[in-house]
Amino acid sequence: MGDTKKQRRKYSRPKKRWEKERIEEEKVLLEEYGLKNKKEIWKAESILKNFAIQAKRLIALQTNQAAIEKIQLFKRLSSHGLVAENAKLEDVLAITLKDILERRLQTLVYRKNLARSIKQARQFIVHNHIMVSDSKITAPSYLVLKQEEP
Repeated sequence: MGDTKKQRRKYSRPKKRWEKERIEEEKVLLEEYGLKNKKEIWKAESILKNFAIQAKRLIALQTNQAAIEKIQLFKRLSSHGLVAENAKLEDVLAITLKDILERRLQTLVYRKNLARSIKQARQFIVHNHIMVSDSKITAPSYLVLKQEEP
C-alpha cells in the first residue's frame, strides 16, 4: 500500500570524533546501562536536545499557542516521570542524559529486580518475556510512562 519510506537517523554523531573525555564518559554509560552501542547514547542525547530546544523556544514566546505547547510539553515530560507536574520551563533544561536513560525499559526491568543483570534485562525484552500494559515491547530503549510502571 504505497512505497516504504526510508528511515531517517534519529541522532547526530559527535562533532569531535576522538575526544578522550567524551569517549570515557560513553564507556561508563555503556557499562552502567547495558547499552548495545554508542548510537543508543546519541539517540538519548537527541531526545534530550529536542526537549531543551523546545523549552528554550517556549521561554522566549509569550503567545497563546506557546502556552498550549508549554502545557503539552509538561504533560509529556511528567507522564514519563522526567519532571514534576508543577515544574517550570527551567526544570526542563535541568534534565540530564542519565534521567532519560533511567526511564528506559531495560533499566527499569533491572532496577525492579526482574533480571539479575542489565544485560539479562535486555535479553528478556528482546525475547518477548516482558509485557508493558498488556502489550509486548521488544525495544529495550522504550521510554516507560509513569502509569505503565508497576
